[in-house]
This record gives sequence, C-alpha cells and structure tokens, in this order.
Amino acid sequence: MEGSLQGQVALVTGASRGIGKAIALALAAEGAKVVLMARSQAALEQVRQEISSEGGEAHVFVGDVSQPEAAQGAVAEAVQCYGGLDILVNCAGIGVFAPLVETDPADWDRVMAVNARGPFLMCRAAVPVMAERGQGCIVNIASVVGVKGYVNQGAYTASKHALMGMTKVLAQEVQPLGIRVHVVCPGGVDTDLVAQARPDLGRSVLMQPEEIAEIVLFLIRQKGRAIIDQVNVRRRSSAPWFS
Repeated sequence: MEGSLQGQVALVTGASRGIGKAIALALAAEGAKVVLMARSQAALEQVRQEISSEGGEAHVFVGDVSQPEAAQGAVAEAVQCYGGLDILVNCAGIGVFAPLVETDPADWDRVMAVNARGPFLMCRAAVPVMAERGQGCIVNIASVVGVKGYVNQGAYTASKHALMGMTKVLAQEVQPLGIRVHVVCPGGVDTDLVAQARPDLGRSVLMQPEEIAEIVLFLIRQKGRAIIDQVNVRRRSSAPWFS
C-alpha cells in the first residue's frame, strides 16, 4: 500500500474501537505498518482484518497499557515484527462518571492507571527505540477535560490533566532526541465512552472518530519548520473554547 507514511511503523493503543480504531485504519491507509494494542483479542483481529482487506499490514498485541510488561512487550513486538518504531499514538482510555465524593477509590485508581500511567509506560518503552533512529512522533489523545472540568467527571478529568502535564514535560525532554510530542484534546466524539459520560448529547451533534484521525495524521505528517504542540477540537455546535 502506497501512502505518505510508507515504511513507517506505528503503535496505537486503544486500537480495538472508537478513536483508536479510526487512527489505526487511517495510519494503515497511508502505508504505515501498525501494531494494534488493546485488551480484546477478538476486536483487534477484526481491525486487523479490515486493514488487511484494504491492502495494509497490521499486527495484534493484546495487553493492558497500565502494566509495564505489556508496554515493553508491545514496543518489543513492533521492533521484532517491523524493525523499529516511528509513531506512537496513546489512545487507550476509560472513564468513571460520578460525583467526586461518590467515586470509589478503586475506580479512581483504575482510571488513573489506564489514562495517565498507561501513556507514561508506553512512552517510557518507546522513547529509547525512537532515539536510536534519531526521530519519532508521539501523539497523546487527551480530552477537553484535560484543560477544563465537568461535574461528575472528577476521576476522568484528573487523569487527563495528569496526561497533559506529562506531555508538556516529555515534549521538552525528548526534543533533543529528534522526537516530536503532540497532544489532541477532543470534545464530544461519537464513542461508547462519550455516550456513557454525556447521555444528554445526541449522536447527531457529536464529532466522528475519523475526524480526530484526520487531525492525528496531519500532526504526524508535519515535516517543515512549524510544529503544533496541542490541538483543541470541539463540536461545531458547542461554544468556542481556548486553553
């Protein structure tokens, strides 16, 4: 498959559905070889088959991003299967939605483990591999709640604020290694998570996962002197907001 990312190797977490799946499909359509990571073998195999049917190449890795051995294993498999790693997209995410004082500590810990610890572990595993090539691109999928706050989303908001803070530090630390770090902060996207968090929003007003994937592709393709660090994306029908 020919495309602007021909010869590139990408690893996408949360690739079994929603935004992660859309990003994986878009990367493969542009010629990248994609390692698909999530916890569901069956769902990942379906994505792999979609990519294969369009002439792309993908490999399935089943693992929990919050576990160090899974993060290391996914990166190692990218190197073993495809010879390296050029692109990492951290998209895996979960949410628990309740007033803060009613949030179970175990739920809080699990949200933080997946949404904040997970990207940290993935980046920790990926950066040394990218550094060997002197280049790489990391895209973290945060959220509007990475810069704002909504009632009943305390744990989710805290996790995305943590991801934003980590991203800001990581971008500075890996810049001398030739690695770019971007963060995308979407508002309401038509996914299972948003349906759970905002049942008041009709699907007709929500952004589509493919629209976020287009933005991620744009960031990855950047080759000139201009760099976009952060992209805030809102629904057309919502009020403008700036971080």
